[in-house]
Amino acid sequence: MSVFCGVECVVVLGCLRWGWRRCTYIGSDDSSTWPTATFDEFSPVPRASRAILANYESDLLHPKFPPGPNGYRLDPDCFVKRVTYAQTLGHAPPYLIYLNHEHREIILAIRGLNLKKESDYKLLLNNRIGMQMFDGGFVHHGLLKSATWLLDQESETLKRLWIENGSSYKMVFTGHSLGSGVAALMTVIVANHGDLLGGIPRSNVKCYAIAPARCMSLNLAVKYADVVHSVVLQDDFLPRTATPLEDIFKSIFCLPCLLFLVCLRDTFIPEGRKLRDPRRLYAPGRIYHIVERKFCRCGRFSPEVRTAIPVDGRFEHIVLSCNATSDHGIIWIEREAEKALQRLRESSDETVTIAPKVQRIERLQTLEKEHKDALEKAVSLNIPHAVVTPEKRSPLRQDEEEGSLSRGKDTAEPCEKARGDSSRTESKATGGRTNWNEVVQKLYERTESGNLVRKDVIQ
Repeated sequence: MSVFCGVECVVVLGCLRWGWRRCTYIGSDDSSTWPTATFDEFSPVPRASRAILANYESDLLHPKFPPGPNGYRLDPDCFVKRVTYAQTLGHAPPYLIYLNHEHREIILAIRGLNLKKESDYKLLLNNRIGMQMFDGGFVHHGLLKSATWLLDQESETLKRLWIENGSSYKMVFTGHSLGSGVAALMTVIVANHGDLLGGIPRSNVKCYAIAPARCMSLNLAVKYADVVHSVVLQDDFLPRTATPLEDIFKSIFCLPCLLFLVCLRDTFIPEGRKLRDPRRLYAPGRIYHIVERKFCRCGRFSPEVRTAIPVDGRFEHIVLSCNATSDHGIIWIEREAEKALQRLRESSDETVTIAPKVQRIERLQTLEKEHKDALEKAVSLNIPHAVVTPEKRSPLRQDEEEGSLSRGKDTAEPCEKARGDSSRTESKATGGRTNWNEVVQKLYERTESGNLVRKDVIQ
């Protein structure tokens, strides 16, 4: 009898310990050892968030929900194109293309999930675990199809804008929630085939995935960390939920129950088993974590931005927090990102001791080293299909990139001309366009033995 009482006490104490650790685990614990981001690298995030929010406005001259006292800070004349649900026909969420001459950026911004639109649910449900291999890893099938469709529609417009503006602007893909997965996969495709968009180099392609969906396997998330950047606000549930997206949004109206069950299940899955599963999807690229709350403290503090390219411990723990869903909102993310940027600006002004140009070069070298270290760590942990260095591009693509860089000049066209020519781009014969479905098929896949083969060989 005493033996059974002892076993019962051990079980009860174990459950209490587990409950205490889970209830006291907060979002900031995920990034407690990460370094702080710099002003220069984080400055595009609030701009990208405002571009995404612009998708929700019907008239930017008279906005209904302007973010903050300064509004959107976007020139209405520089919107090249705005596409609604009626035009996407369910293939992708609404998006816009904006030409930012001040920061020399061509921005394609995709809005997040609309709970009232059946087409968005169909896009999410078009996937199964291990369904879609891509570039030596796994990705979400429906999001990849949406990214391919979007490139089919807008690649000519993006190419024209890139060439007309001196082949020197950055091409920025950004999205929120559902749109973040589409934007991230578009970036991966363009990073491999920049020659089809006028020879844009990989260094000029960027993605800012706001409140990112888990859309690619770990080896791809680390491999493309130099071009894809995810932004997570404190306790956001979506980047932490390994449950497939389709299951999350099936249970959207009982989300707290689902999060608790997922938290309980993941407790009994060893970390090594998670890392060795090649089909498990993760938040893409480098992660910027905005932290604004502390344990057992009321209210919000001045937000802090931490950044890293994590391999193990990549947002693997669900946070049981009343803010898990509110931290997913694009409005809150834009607001806190702007506050964090102001704090970074103030701290950089106080601590500058050398020329900004030298600082920028040193930071770029640090980012490259962090990416290289993350790739090496992924290989050392035996992550399936991980590579030490990203695959090299073909000599033809490298020659075109060097030529595009040498042609880079500040020759920005007026916004009205860019917007007016978009209709001319749409009217081109489809025979002269790039078929991005065929382009995507050309990316190699890996068999279970690790050998690179073409998809038609596997089939």
